[in-house]
Amino acid sequence: MSAAGNEAGRAGGEGAVRAWAEGDELPSLEVPLTRTLIVAGAIASRDYQDVHHDAELARAKGSPDIFMNILTTNGLVGRYITDHFGPRAVLRKVAIRLGAPNYPGDTMVLTGKVVSVEENTARVAVVGANGIGRHVTGTVTVGLTEEGAAS
Repeated sequence: MSAAGNEAGRAGGEGAVRAWAEGDELPSLEVPLTRTLIVAGAIASRDYQDVHHDAELARAKGSPDIFMNILTTNGLVGRYITDHFGPRAVLRKVAIRLGAPNYPGDTMVLTGKVVSVEENTARVAVVGANGIGRHVTGTVTVGLTEEGAAS
């Protein structure tokens, strides 16, 4: 594999050739936490809990503002993985745990590290941190095409 082919795969572009290995770190992804993202994610996932769209009611329930729901977080984690493993990667399992809430006006930074590669499957440890701590931690099992598998 050429160095150019290896670098092209990091971006997850189509036709990219990339052999992933245990210990590989994925480039980070910064996600601006806008009020629109939080509300749109809740609506798109049919989560109509007021704490995800109504700041006044969220404050009445003890939260300083609205906050992101788990389904939006799950979607962002999935996007983070497929951005790096390419459009033919298949999310086989996403096991995440929420921690510090994602509030509007903050930024979540997603990072990941390949913890194992077996045949055409990789496991990636993922962390999403914001200004108050770790919002999400977990592991994602991703099915790789032959081009993305370890050689």
